[in-house]
Amino acid sequence: MLLGAPARALPNAKPALVLRTDTARIQTRYFDKAYLDECRKLPEYHYEDLKQKPSLWTRFWRWFWHLFDGFKVKNSHSFYYYLAIFLKYLFIALGLATLIFILLRLAGIKNIFRKKSAEAEVPYTESLENIHEIDFNTAIEQAINEHNYRLAVRLLYLKSLKQLSDANLINWQLDKTNSAYIDELKNMEQRDAFAVLTRQFEYVWYGEFSINSQTFQNINTLFTHFKQTLA
Repeated sequence: MLLGAPARALPNAKPALVLRTDTARIQTRYFDKAYLDECRKLPEYHYEDLKQKPSLWTRFWRWFWHLFDGFKVKNSHSFYYYLAIFLKYLFIALGLATLIFILLRLAGIKNIFRKKSAEAEVPYTESLENIHEIDFNTAIEQAINEHNYRLAVRLLYLKSLKQLSDANLINWQLDKTNSAYIDELKNMEQRDAFAVLTRQFEYVWYGEFSINSQTFQNINTLFTHFKQTLA
C-alpha cells in the first residue's frame, strides 16, 4: 500500500455492533395476598418432616452391633478383635438360618431333614403292582395296625382306582398318570371327588409327609364318601 493512499474496506468485514437501550415499559405484577393467605390455611400445603422413633427391636440391634464395633476398636489387631468379627458373622448366619427355617415351617414343610422312606415301607406302586391282584382289605388293615398310615393312604388310592376300573369308569393301565384318570371321568361329582383324593394322596405319598392316626381318619373318610358316589 502506498503512503497517502485511501484505506479500503477489508472483504467480509462485519459491521460494528451498536448497543441499544431497552426502552420497553415494565409493568410490575404482584400475587394476590388474600389468595396466598387462603392457600396457607389448606392442609395440603403444610409439609412436616415426620421423625419416627426406631422400634425397641431396632434399638436393640443397634446397641448389639455397636457393642461389637466398640469391642473391636478396643482390641484392634488382637485375638479378641478377630473373635469379635467371627462372632458377628456367626450371629448373622444363625439369624438367616432361623429365618429360613421359620419360612419353611410356615410353608408347611416340616420334616426338612428327614431321610427318604425306605423301600420296604412302600411295596405297592402303580408301575409294579396290578391293582386287580392286591387284597386291599387285608393290606390296608395290616398297614393301619403297623401305624404305617402313608402306606394305608397309598392302598386306599389304588383301591379307588380298582373301583373305578371295575365300574368301567376308567381304562386302567400301568403307564397312565393320575391326571389321565381324572380326565376320563365324565360325571362331574365323581371327577371333583377323585381330584380331591388325588391331591391328598400325592401330598402324603410323593411329598413324603408323615401323618398321624387322626389325619389318616380324615383322609379315609374322603375315600369312603367317594365310594358312595360310585353306587
